[in-house]
Amino acid sequence: MTIALRRHEAGSIPADHTQVLIDVHADAYRDQADDPFVQRFPWFAKHWTSRPGYSCVMAYDDDEPVGYCYGAPLEDGREWWRPHMSPPSNTSTFAVSEVMVRPDWRKLGIAEQTHDALLSGRDEALAVLYVDVTHPRVQALYERWAYKRVGEHRPFEDAPLYAVMVRTLR
Repeated sequence: MTIALRRHEAGSIPADHTQVLIDVHADAYRDQADDPFVQRFPWFAKHWTSRPGYSCVMAYDDDEPVGYCYGAPLEDGREWWRPHMSPPSNTSTFAVSEVMVRPDWRKLGIAEQTHDALLSGRDEALAVLYVDVTHPRVQALYERWAYKRVGEHRPFEDAPLYAVMVRTLR
């Protein structure tokens, strides 16, 4: 097994990129395919890939997509952390939207590799992400990656309750 990382940026995204995100997500959540929230992922993928500054690092095992991490910069004043902490002097924020690895490739460090590659060289001062509060092991993983839980938020009515986690980038 040889894992290779490929970066995809807004403006140079392959035509099938969003479908690859959807397919990897479907495999990762195959045991929850009936969950209405999981079924809405194609909308989220299309939303994020169309955001200004979108960036994705995808992991491949040979030519097989096995995981990814993607996100985009947040607009000033619309950062998820704002209600939960005092603003630092530099409030520029990159939102990590998804960290996803297909089940057969988990526990190989792919999530961390794609995440670190995605954030490498970012100009923003902070990274922010959500993690479902019912997944304490995932939260602990992000804490090992230097994120700090600063609060909780439900971004829309039928969304899970999320821990808001922030990491200083520079």
